[in-house]
Amino acid sequence: MPAGPPGSPVSTPTAAGLRITRALARCSDGRSEASLDPDLRVFVSDLVRPYGLPLREDLLREGVGHSYEELAADLLREAVGEDEPVDLLILAFDTPDVRPGAPSSLALSRSVPGGPLAFAVCDQGSAAAFTALRLAAEYHRTGACRRAVVVLAEQTALHYEPAEPVALPRRHAAVVLVCEEEPGTGLAVRQQRHPADRAESAVRPESVVRARTAELGPGAAVLDATGGDDGPAAQPFTGPWAELAERLPEWRAQRRPLLVAGLDRRLGVLSTLAQP
Repeated sequence: MPAGPPGSPVSTPTAAGLRITRALARCSDGRSEASLDPDLRVFVSDLVRPYGLPLREDLLREGVGHSYEELAADLLREAVGEDEPVDLLILAFDTPDVRPGAPSSLALSRSVPGGPLAFAVCDQGSAAAFTALRLAAEYHRTGACRRAVVVLAEQTALHYEPAEPVALPRRHAAVVLVCEEEPGTGLAVRQQRHPADRAESAVRPESVVRARTAELGPGAAVLDATGGDDGPAAQPFTGPWAELAERLPEWRAQRRPLLVAGLDRRLGVLSTLAQP
């Protein structure tokens, strides 16, 4: 479900807001049997035919890659208890899944209680994670969501030759962000277009990060992934969020506001997430 970034922040104006309360991250090796499914070749062929891009016959022949359902299902069960019904589940990813015939977001919704509304966000590079959180916050505003789960996933195999070089992860990885209603202001996501050429942009990413941090006040914890490539080189999509999963318990115990910032240079999208 591609969704373009708006220019204004989305936050919850009510007495209670949606906030990231816990997060888990995990890397994995190996492969899924789905990587040898003949339907994968059919899907990828249809995907690249209009652009004249060649298939990676070696990867299709060897069966390389991991399905996002298998990658994230156990992590979801660990993150969400049986007595914690989920109202919304969003899967966000950059690298395509190896099981295109079955929507992984719907499959993953069966790993949590509550029978949540489930869909996926893709085709946005590293900005997809921020878009998923923005949509979760906006859905909370309808009053139909008290707990949302955002699943971020990436796998190492791209089964065609891209038109230009892209950063692929070294390992399969998944991050689960559990977002729950809490008293006070909820998380807010801002996304804006940002030219790939820094000389063409009137606004520098570092200036935006400083401004957003100042809005949160002293003591804000900052994860800034705008300075280099789109996230840590080893895990370009999930890397910053895996770091958040590691640091979040300490920051919440200290009652520190937090800011996560990212820049997708290929698509020219600058994103920030602020949680007071």
